[in-house]
Amino acid sequence: MDRLPFAATPLSAAYDGITRLPVTVLLDNVRSMYNIGSFFRTADACAAEAILLAGIASTPERNPKQIAKTALGAELTVPWRYAANPLDLLPENTEIAAIETTPRAVDLFDWQPRFPVCVIFGHEVDGIQPALSARADVHVRLPMLGVKHSLNVATAGGIVLYELLRKYRQLIR
Repeated sequence: MDRLPFAATPLSAAYDGITRLPVTVLLDNVRSMYNIGSFFRTADACAAEAILLAGIASTPERNPKQIAKTALGAELTVPWRYAANPLDLLPENTEIAAIETTPRAVDLFDWQPRFPVCVIFGHEVDGIQPALSARADVHVRLPMLGVKHSLNVATAGGIVLYELLRKYRQLIR
């Protein structure tokens, strides 16, 4: 399958010398532009490979002010692409990890990722689309010890990306 091109990012040349974390983030129907902006900022902080936006997820081109409010310029540095169908965005030769609480999900801290990894986050209420969830190699859940059993999607994204950064740094030492 031909890959869709990444959107032009005006500041990406400044990142040419940076070693990227071999992690791609796919946002499936993430509704809030502020959450999307937050993902861009966290992806930049971790030097993630790219952000993939699908379904109702907005893009920096369609809603630059709203996404920029929380991205603070990271929308200009992190490569990204958009497709209506998230299945069209799945990278090849990559472990696909659905970040979602399902009966088969493993705990984030027990998961041993096989880099490169594509982590999928879904709609804040409905989660990941069933067809996309079925394509995942692994389902990963965040441990939830309190009364509430969910986190804001961007908060969950920050936890997952930094845990992947920690695990990758241990691997390459």
